Amino acid sequence: MIGTPPAAGLRIAIMTDETGWHTSRLRKAFRARDVEARCVDLADCRIDTTWAPYGLALPGFGHTLPDAAFVRGIAGGTFEQVTLRLGILHALRECGVPVYNDARAIERSVDKSMTSFLLNLHGIATPATWAGESTAFAQRVLMREAAAGRQVVLKPLFGSQGKGLRRLGTRGSTGTAGGTLMPLPSLRTYQQVAYLQRYVDGGRAGFDWRVLVIGGRAVAAMRRVGGKGWIHNFAQGAACQPATLDDPLAASAVRATRALGLDYAGVDLIPDPDDATRPLVLEVNGVAAWRGLQSVTQLDIAAALVDDLLDRKLAAACAPAVALPLAGGHAGS
Repeated sequence: MIGTPPAAGLRIAIMTDETGWHTSRLRKAFRARDVEARCVDLADCRIDTTWAPYGLALPGFGHTLPDAAFVRGIAGGTFEQVTLRLGILHALRECGVPVYNDARAIERSVDKSMTSFLLNLHGIATPATWAGESTAFAQRVLMREAAAGRQVVLKPLFGSQGKGLRRLGTRGSTGTAGGTLMPLPSLRTYQQVAYLQRYVDGGRAGFDWRVLVIGGRAVAAMRRVGGKGWIHNFAQGAACQPATLDDPLAASAVRATRALGLDYAGVDLIPDPDDATRPLVLEVNGVAAWRGLQSVTQLDIAAALVDDLLDRKLAAACAPAVALPLAGGHAGS
Protein backbone atom coordinates (compact mmCIF):
# COMPACT_ATOMS: atom_id res chain seq x y z
CA MET A 1 0.00 0.00 0.00
CA ILE A 2 1.91 3.06 1.25
CA GLY A 3 5.40 3.14 -0.22
CA THR A 4 4.21 2.14 -3.69
CA PRO A 5 4.32 4.97 -6.25
CA PRO A 6 0.95 5.99 -7.72
CA ALA A 7 0.57 3.87 -10.84
CA ALA A 8 -1.66 1.26 -12.43
CA GLY A 9 -3.05 -1.29 -9.99
CA LEU A 10 -4.04 1.19 -7.31
CA ARG A 11 -7.37 0.80 -5.54
CA ILE A 12 -9.24 3.88 -4.38
CA ALA A 13 -12.31 4.05 -2.13
CA ILE A 14 -14.83 6.75 -3.06
CA MET A 15 -16.62 7.42 0.21
CA THR A 16 -20.22 8.26 -0.63
CA ASP A 17 -23.72 7.63 0.65
CA GLU A 18 -25.21 7.80 -2.84
CA THR A 19 -24.07 7.08 -6.37
CA GLY A 20 -24.92 9.22 -9.35
CA TRP A 21 -23.48 11.90 -11.60
CA HIS A 22 -20.52 12.82 -9.40
CA THR A 23 -19.40 9.29 -8.61
CA SER A 24 -19.80 8.30 -12.26
CA ARG A 25 -17.50 11.15 -13.33
CA LEU A 26 -14.95 10.27 -10.67
CA ARG A 27 -14.87 6.58 -11.55
CA LYS A 28 -14.41 7.46 -15.23
CA ALA A 29 -11.50 9.75 -14.34
CA PHE A 30 -9.89 7.06 -12.21
CA ARG A 31 -10.30 4.49 -15.02
CA ALA A 32 -8.51 6.90 -17.36
CA ARG A 33 -5.55 6.65 -14.99
CA ASP A 34 -5.78 2.83 -14.83
CA VAL A 35 -6.93 3.03 -11.23
CA GLU A 36 -9.75 0.95 -9.77
CA ALA A 37 -12.27 2.99 -7.77
CA ARG A 38 -15.00 1.49 -5.61
CA CYS A 39 -17.87 3.37 -3.99
CA VAL A 40 -18.07 2.71 -0.25
CA ASP A 41 -20.70 3.97 2.17
CA LEU A 42 -19.13 4.98 5.47
CA ALA A 43 -22.24 3.61 7.20
CA ASP A 44 -21.22 0.14 5.99
CA CYS A 45 -17.67 0.38 7.35
CA ARG A 46 -16.72 -0.71 10.83
CA ILE A 47 -13.99 -0.66 13.40
CA ASP A 48 -13.32 -4.30 14.34
CA THR A 49 -10.24 -5.02 16.42
CA THR A 50 -10.49 -8.72 15.52
CA TRP A 51 -10.24 -7.87 11.81
CA ALA A 52 -6.50 -8.34 11.22
CA PRO A 53 -4.22 -6.66 10.53
CA TYR A 54 -5.68 -3.16 10.89
CA GLY A 55 -8.85 -3.53 12.95
CA LEU A 56 -10.72 -1.66 10.23
CA ALA A 57 -13.11 -3.24 7.73
CA LEU A 58 -14.27 -1.63 4.48
CA PRO A 59 -16.70 -3.45 2.15
CA GLY A 60 -14.97 -4.74 -0.99
CA PHE A 61 -11.45 -4.56 0.43
CA GLY A 62 -11.37 -7.70 2.57
CA HIS A 63 -8.59 -7.54 5.13
CA THR A 64 -6.71 -4.91 3.11
CA LEU A 65 -7.17 -1.15 2.87
CA PRO A 66 -7.45 1.12 -0.15
CA ASP A 67 -4.41 3.02 -1.38
CA ALA A 68 -6.34 6.26 -0.83
CA ALA A 69 -9.86 7.45 -0.05
CA PHE A 70 -11.77 10.21 -1.82
CA VAL A 71 -14.55 11.64 0.38
CA ARG A 72 -17.51 12.48 -1.84
CA GLY A 73 -20.35 12.30 0.69
CA ILE A 74 -21.12 11.56 4.32
CA ALA A 75 -24.72 10.71 5.16
CA GLY A 76 -26.43 12.57 7.96
CA GLY A 77 -27.51 10.72 11.07
CA THR A 78 -27.43 10.84 14.82
CA PHE A 79 -24.49 12.48 16.54
CA GLU A 80 -23.14 9.00 17.30
CA GLN A 81 -23.52 7.80 13.70
CA VAL A 82 -21.75 10.83 12.23
CA THR A 83 -19.01 10.57 14.86
CA LEU A 84 -18.39 6.94 13.93
CA ARG A 85 -18.33 7.73 10.19
CA LEU A 86 -15.80 10.48 10.72
CA GLY A 87 -13.93 8.09 13.02
CA ILE A 88 -13.53 5.69 10.09
CA LEU A 89 -11.84 8.49 8.13
CA HIS A 90 -9.61 9.29 11.10
CA ALA A 91 -8.75 5.59 11.39
CA LEU A 92 -7.78 5.38 7.71
CA ARG A 93 -5.36 8.26 8.16
CA GLU A 94 -3.91 6.57 11.27
CA CYS A 95 -3.29 3.50 9.10
CA GLY A 96 -1.35 5.60 6.60
CA VAL A 97 -4.09 5.90 3.97
CA PRO A 98 -4.27 9.37 2.38
CA VAL A 99 -7.80 10.73 2.77
CA TYR A 100 -8.97 13.47 0.37
CA ASN A 101 -10.34 15.57 2.23
CA ASP A 102 -9.44 14.14 5.61
CA ALA A 103 -11.78 14.05 8.59
CA ARG A 104 -10.29 16.95 10.50
CA ALA A 105 -10.60 19.29 7.52
CA ILE A 106 -14.18 18.17 6.87
CA GLU A 107 -15.09 18.73 10.51
CA ARG A 108 -13.78 22.28 10.24
CA SER A 109 -15.75 23.05 7.09
CA VAL A 110 -19.01 21.36 8.09
CA ASP A 111 -19.15 23.38 11.32
CA LYS A 112 -19.96 26.89 10.08
CA SER A 113 -18.92 28.46 13.38
CA MET A 114 -15.44 26.90 13.17
CA THR A 115 -15.17 27.99 9.54
CA SER A 116 -15.97 31.58 10.53
CA PHE A 117 -13.55 31.40 13.47
CA LEU A 118 -10.69 30.16 11.31
CA LEU A 119 -11.34 32.64 8.51
CA ASN A 120 -11.27 35.49 11.02
CA LEU A 121 -8.21 34.07 12.78
CA HIS A 122 -6.28 34.01 9.50
CA GLY A 123 -7.32 37.55 8.56
CA ILE A 124 -9.56 36.50 5.67
CA ALA A 125 -12.37 38.94 4.88
CA THR A 126 -15.70 37.44 5.97
CA PRO A 127 -18.97 38.90 7.31
CA ALA A 128 -19.27 39.50 11.05
CA THR A 129 -20.47 36.29 12.70
CA TRP A 130 -21.85 35.21 16.06
CA ALA A 131 -22.51 31.67 17.28
CA GLY A 132 -23.76 30.49 20.65
CA GLU A 133 -26.46 28.64 22.54
CA SER A 134 -28.01 31.66 24.26
CA THR A 135 -31.31 32.87 22.83
CA ALA A 136 -30.95 36.08 24.85
CA PHE A 137 -27.53 36.80 23.36
CA ALA A 138 -28.78 36.08 19.83
CA GLN A 139 -31.70 38.45 20.40
CA ARG A 140 -29.32 41.18 21.58
CA VAL A 141 -27.20 40.74 18.45
CA LEU A 142 -30.30 40.98 16.28
CA MET A 143 -31.52 44.14 18.01
CA ARG A 144 -28.10 45.78 17.92
CA GLU A 145 -27.65 45.05 14.22
CA ALA A 146 -31.19 46.22 13.42
CA ALA A 147 -30.60 49.46 15.33
CA ALA A 148 -27.61 50.07 13.07
CA GLY A 149 -29.76 49.49 9.98
CA ARG A 150 -28.37 46.05 9.27
CA GLN A 151 -29.86 42.57 8.92
CA VAL A 152 -28.51 39.18 9.90
CA VAL A 153 -28.90 35.70 8.46
CA LEU A 154 -29.74 32.82 10.77
CA LYS A 155 -28.29 29.56 9.45
CA PRO A 156 -28.21 25.95 10.61
CA LEU A 157 -24.78 25.21 12.07
CA PHE A 158 -24.65 22.11 9.87
CA GLY A 159 -26.28 22.44 6.48
CA SER A 160 -25.78 23.19 2.81
CA GLN A 161 -27.56 24.07 -0.43
CA GLY A 162 -29.18 27.15 1.10
CA LYS A 163 -31.57 25.17 3.30
CA GLY A 164 -32.91 26.63 6.53
CA LEU A 165 -31.64 30.18 5.98
CA ARG A 166 -33.66 33.02 7.58
CA ARG A 167 -32.99 36.73 7.01
CA LEU A 168 -33.79 38.77 10.09
CA GLY A 169 -33.95 42.50 10.78
CA THR A 170 -36.57 45.19 10.33
CA ARG A 171 -39.34 45.50 7.78
CA GLY A 172 -40.22 48.86 6.30
CA SER A 173 -37.23 50.83 7.54
CA THR A 174 -33.49 50.65 8.09
CA GLY A 175 -33.75 50.93 11.87
CA THR A 176 -35.90 49.72 14.73
CA ALA A 177 -37.49 53.12 15.25
CA GLY A 178 -39.14 53.22 11.85
CA GLY A 179 -39.77 49.56 11.12
CA THR A 180 -41.04 46.36 12.64
CA LEU A 181 -38.35 44.12 14.12
CA MET A 182 -38.76 40.52 12.99
CA PRO A 183 -38.44 38.36 16.11
CA LEU A 184 -35.80 35.69 16.49
CA PRO A 185 -37.45 32.34 15.69
CA SER A 186 -37.29 29.47 18.13
CA LEU A 187 -33.86 27.85 18.17
CA ARG A 188 -35.43 24.39 18.44
CA THR A 189 -35.40 24.20 14.65
CA TYR A 190 -31.68 25.03 14.77
CA GLN A 191 -30.78 22.43 17.40
CA GLN A 192 -30.61 25.16 20.08
CA VAL A 193 -27.66 26.88 18.39
CA ALA A 194 -27.81 30.39 16.96
CA TYR A 195 -25.37 30.93 14.10
CA LEU A 196 -25.83 34.50 12.89
CA GLN A 197 -23.99 36.16 10.05
CA ARG A 198 -24.27 39.81 9.04
CA TYR A 199 -26.28 40.08 5.83
CA VAL A 200 -24.40 41.48 2.85
CA ASP A 201 -26.66 43.16 0.29
CA GLY A 202 -25.74 42.10 -3.22
CA GLY A 203 -27.70 44.98 -4.73
CA ARG A 204 -30.13 44.83 -7.63
CA ALA A 205 -27.90 42.46 -9.60
CA GLY A 206 -27.40 40.19 -6.59
CA PHE A 207 -25.12 37.21 -7.06
CA ASP A 208 -22.34 35.31 -5.38
CA TRP A 209 -19.34 33.38 -6.60
CA ARG A 210 -18.43 29.73 -6.23
CA VAL A 211 -14.71 29.14 -6.68
CA LEU A 212 -13.23 25.64 -6.84
CA VAL A 213 -9.81 25.21 -5.26
CA ILE A 214 -7.83 22.03 -5.94
CA GLY A 215 -4.42 21.33 -4.48
CA GLY A 216 -3.85 24.93 -3.43
CA ARG A 217 -4.88 26.45 -6.77
CA ALA A 218 -8.12 28.17 -7.77
CA VAL A 219 -9.04 26.34 -10.98
CA ALA A 220 -12.58 27.42 -11.90
CA ALA A 221 -15.25 29.93 -10.90
CA MET A 222 -18.85 30.78 -11.61
CA ARG A 223 -21.39 33.41 -10.69
CA ARG A 224 -24.66 32.17 -9.20
CA VAL A 225 -27.47 34.52 -10.11
CA GLY A 226 -31.12 34.39 -9.08
CA GLY A 227 -32.52 31.47 -7.13
CA LYS A 228 -34.93 31.94 -4.26
CA GLY A 229 -34.75 35.66 -3.63
CA TRP A 230 -31.43 36.51 -1.97
CA ILE A 231 -30.29 32.86 -1.74
CA HIS A 232 -28.08 32.07 -4.72
CA ASN A 233 -27.45 28.34 -4.37
CA PHE A 234 -27.58 26.17 -7.49
CA ALA A 235 -29.81 23.75 -5.53
CA GLN A 236 -32.25 26.65 -4.93
CA GLY A 237 -32.64 27.38 -8.64
CA ALA A 238 -29.84 29.88 -9.21
CA ALA A 239 -28.47 30.19 -12.74
CA CYS A 240 -24.78 29.42 -13.23
CA GLN A 241 -22.69 31.82 -15.30
CA PRO A 242 -18.98 31.71 -16.15
CA ALA A 243 -16.83 34.01 -14.03
CA THR A 244 -13.34 35.38 -14.46
CA LEU A 245 -10.89 34.21 -11.83
CA ASP A 246 -9.23 37.52 -11.07
CA ASP A 247 -6.42 37.75 -8.51
CA PRO A 248 -8.47 38.92 -5.49
CA LEU A 249 -11.11 36.23 -6.03
CA ALA A 250 -8.59 33.43 -6.52
CA ALA A 251 -6.38 34.56 -3.63
CA SER A 252 -9.28 34.78 -1.17
CA ALA A 253 -10.54 31.31 -2.11
CA VAL A 254 -7.09 29.76 -1.83
CA ARG A 255 -6.41 31.39 1.55
CA ALA A 256 -9.79 30.20 2.87
CA THR A 257 -9.13 26.64 1.71
CA ARG A 258 -5.68 26.67 3.28
CA ALA A 259 -7.02 28.04 6.57
CA LEU A 260 -9.27 24.97 6.91
CA GLY A 261 -6.60 22.50 5.77
CA LEU A 262 -8.62 21.23 2.78
CA ASP A 263 -7.20 19.44 -0.28
CA TYR A 264 -10.06 20.75 -2.37
CA ALA A 265 -13.00 23.01 -1.61
CA GLY A 266 -15.90 24.94 -3.06
CA VAL A 267 -15.59 28.47 -1.67
CA ASP A 268 -18.60 30.80 -1.68
CA LEU A 269 -17.83 34.51 -1.89
CA ILE A 270 -19.77 37.74 -2.32
CA PRO A 271 -18.71 41.28 -3.30
CA ASP A 272 -17.89 43.53 -0.37
CA PRO A 273 -20.02 46.68 -0.78
CA ASP A 274 -17.47 48.61 1.32
CA ASP A 275 -14.36 47.46 -0.52
CA ALA A 276 -14.47 46.64 -4.22
CA THR A 277 -10.90 45.34 -4.14
CA ARG A 278 -11.72 42.27 -2.09
CA PRO A 279 -14.55 39.72 -1.89
CA LEU A 280 -16.00 38.38 1.34
CA VAL A 281 -15.84 34.64 2.02
CA LEU A 282 -19.25 33.33 3.11
CA GLU A 283 -18.72 29.58 3.39
CA VAL A 284 -16.21 26.86 2.56
CA ASN A 285 -17.53 23.47 1.45
CA GLY A 286 -15.22 20.53 2.04
CA VAL A 287 -17.47 18.00 0.28
CA ALA A 288 -18.29 20.25 -2.64
CA ALA A 289 -20.58 19.34 -5.51
CA TRP A 290 -19.54 20.66 -8.91
CA ARG A 291 -22.29 19.82 -11.38
CA GLY A 292 -23.35 23.45 -11.77
CA LEU A 293 -19.76 24.64 -12.12
CA GLN A 294 -18.97 21.92 -14.66
CA SER A 295 -21.74 23.29 -16.90
CA VAL A 296 -19.89 26.61 -17.32
CA THR A 297 -16.25 25.56 -17.49
CA GLN A 298 -14.17 23.61 -20.02
CA LEU A 299 -12.08 22.09 -17.23
CA ASP A 300 -12.79 18.41 -16.56
CA ILE A 301 -13.25 18.86 -12.82
CA ALA A 302 -13.38 15.16 -11.94
CA ALA A 303 -10.13 14.56 -13.84
CA ALA A 304 -8.50 17.53 -12.09
CA LEU A 305 -9.52 16.17 -8.69
CA VAL A 306 -8.28 12.67 -9.51
CA ASP A 307 -4.97 14.00 -10.85
CA ASP A 308 -4.42 16.04 -7.70
CA LEU A 309 -5.17 13.09 -5.45
CA LEU A 310 -2.85 10.74 -7.35
CA ASP A 311 -0.04 13.10 -8.35
CA ARG A 312 0.18 15.27 -5.24
CA LYS A 313 -1.57 13.73 -2.22
CA LEU A 314 -0.75 10.07 -2.84
CA ALA A 315 2.68 10.80 -4.32
CA ALA A 316 3.61 12.73 -1.17
CA ALA A 317 2.48 9.82 1.01
CA CYS A 318 4.56 7.42 -1.08
CA ALA A 319 7.70 9.57 -1.08
CA PRO A 320 10.50 8.00 0.98
CA ALA A 321 11.53 9.83 4.11
CA VAL A 322 14.75 11.81 3.79
CA ALA A 323 17.24 11.20 6.58
CA LEU A 324 18.63 14.44 8.01
CA PRO A 325 22.19 14.57 9.35
CA LEU A 326 22.59 14.95 13.09
CA ALA A 327 23.36 18.50 14.19
CA GLY A 328 27.09 18.97 14.65
CA GLY A 329 27.96 15.54 13.31
CA HIS A 330 29.10 13.96 10.03
CA ALA A 331 28.16 10.71 8.37
CA GLY A 332 30.58 8.00 9.41
CA SER A 333 31.97 9.95 12.32
